[in-house]
Amino acid sequence: MNAFTKSIMQIAKGALKAFETFPAVIIFAFAFMLVTMVRIQIDWPQQEQYNFLFNCLHLSFATGALFSLMAITAAQSRYEKRTPFLTANFLGAAAVAVTFAALYFFGGTDSGMTGYSYATVTGVAAVRVSMAMLVSFLLFILVAGMPKEQSDFSKSLFMTHKAFFIALIYGLVIMGGASGVAGAFQALLYHDMSGKVYLYIGTIVGFLAFTIFVGYFPDFRKGNTDDRREIAQKQPKFIEILFGYIMVPIVLALTVVLLIWAAKTILTGTWPEFIRLYSIATAYAVGGIWLHIMITHHDAGLAKFYRRIYPIAALVILAFEAWALVTQLNESGLKTTEYYFGLVWILNVAAAVLLLIIKAGAHHKIIYIICSLAILSVLPVIGFHVLPVTAQVDRLETLLVSEGILTDGKLTPVASEPDLKVRESITDAVDYLAYAQDAKLPGWFEKDLTNSEVFQKNFGFEQVWKDQSSPINNGGYMGTFLILEPEPVDVSNYQWAIGLPDESIKAGNPMIIVGEKGTYEIIWSTEAQNGIPTLKVMLDGTMILEKNMKEYIDEVAKKYPPDNSGTTEAGLQDLSLKIDIPELSVLLVFNNIDINVDTQGDRITYWMNLNMIYLLEK
Repeated sequence: MNAFTKSIMQIAKGALKAFETFPAVIIFAFAFMLVTMVRIQIDWPQQEQYNFLFNCLHLSFATGALFSLMAITAAQSRYEKRTPFLTANFLGAAAVAVTFAALYFFGGTDSGMTGYSYATVTGVAAVRVSMAMLVSFLLFILVAGMPKEQSDFSKSLFMTHKAFFIALIYGLVIMGGASGVAGAFQALLYHDMSGKVYLYIGTIVGFLAFTIFVGYFPDFRKGNTDDRREIAQKQPKFIEILFGYIMVPIVLALTVVLLIWAAKTILTGTWPEFIRLYSIATAYAVGGIWLHIMITHHDAGLAKFYRRIYPIAALVILAFEAWALVTQLNESGLKTTEYYFGLVWILNVAAAVLLLIIKAGAHHKIIYIICSLAILSVLPVIGFHVLPVTAQVDRLETLLVSEGILTDGKLTPVASEPDLKVRESITDAVDYLAYAQDAKLPGWFEKDLTNSEVFQKNFGFEQVWKDQSSPINNGGYMGTFLILEPEPVDVSNYQWAIGLPDESIKAGNPMIIVGEKGTYEIIWSTEAQNGIPTLKVMLDGTMILEKNMKEYIDEVAKKYPPDNSGTTEAGLQDLSLKIDIPELSVLLVFNNIDINVDTQGDRITYWMNLNMIYLLEK
């Protein structure tokens, strides 16, 4: 038997062991794979009407798999009888059913409110399910570290990391090999092979990698001592070197930098940009606690020093971060970033105090705190989707009432402009609330208040962003914002005019036109990642035009480079595009084109609002 066959057999044995030990987990993972393959098979836009169902199934099966992993491990490590094991598997099935019912009946958007043809899973519902998965996985790691005679949380956490990376390596190797075989088959034997084959391969490999991950864990049954546990949770020498002699110095260096920042803040009274501080503080909190747990059993002097000094240094740094948070709240009120910063701050303070007092005994309590904060963040009234919105509504109403703009639930534009700081605060609050997802806003608040004309009409003054005249350079943002100036369009040479009043058309649903040469299907679809649309025209099922707007928008950007100038009126020659093919002449007329440049994130996004498509059959 050659090495390849032995490897395949070993993988098969691992998958079989995973199914034997965690049957519900593997069944739900397999169901997740099947749903994915069905989605791959169904083309767009036919898939759109089933997306809500597919998303509900995906989230439900993922939740069931992780919950079952936790429940089965807890049952096996605490009880020797078969009944608790079966009960845990049935509880996993119940978790799938409850999650699916909650999502399908209560977690969908109202298509009448969103403008889309079909419902989608709301952002709040998706986050709630994600938090349930996070809690289930953390509790799994916790129970996998029992009993204390054989393991602890630190060893269990490392064992989980080890299982993940082993599964990842196997998965990448299998994916590379299988994709190579498929590529060779396509290149040498069957050139018309569908690209979906690679998606199917990726889906199957993902399932296999997950079974390898689950199958790596030792026997958790009470009363059994699995020799593999000691091997699985033991850190190899190179890992000890990585953690103790590379990562510890890095985190200690970051600690020194943050302490110097704290001292500089005291002397100068200047604060860094809050978003930047939030990112650094979050990385320091999560990374510092994680590293503290991972080196629990290290005897090296540097590791012992880190375990002693990290909680003390963290508390000093957290005191300054708390002041930065208070300053930010006074400046712009509670928003989503500040909300999660507050949760991270609470976690880090609690973890630092516990690690300082009870050291390794704090690990379980830290996990309980993380789970509690995760659940708290998605609850009604105090969740991330409610509390910041409530705070911003109160902030905005206070500002509007004080300026006489809001009276008895009605907006009345002011005759004279308020102070600059007030206008900046009103603009900031309106901008946040307009884009808040799944938020319940007061009746006087219109979603299109972010439109500059609507804003000025309701408040009596133009939008003003802090320290700038427009939002495009706020926090490193620039942009090009073009709007079509009023002028007539000569369409005497065109037969048909197609308007796009519905978001469902922009999402990819075809418009049908019957001409002399046959039936035309016109599809205007937009890439979700960057907002660049594509125009497709099919004649009797054959693609005769597929035009991506990237080249056109690049020409627009050359003539109107992104800057800080705000909205610019442009003529028809700039906001229209003519396309000629043997079958048709096409004229696209745009209402407006937005090019948003995030200079810090090095990311460009586009928005092209198409007014009308004019067609002439040749």
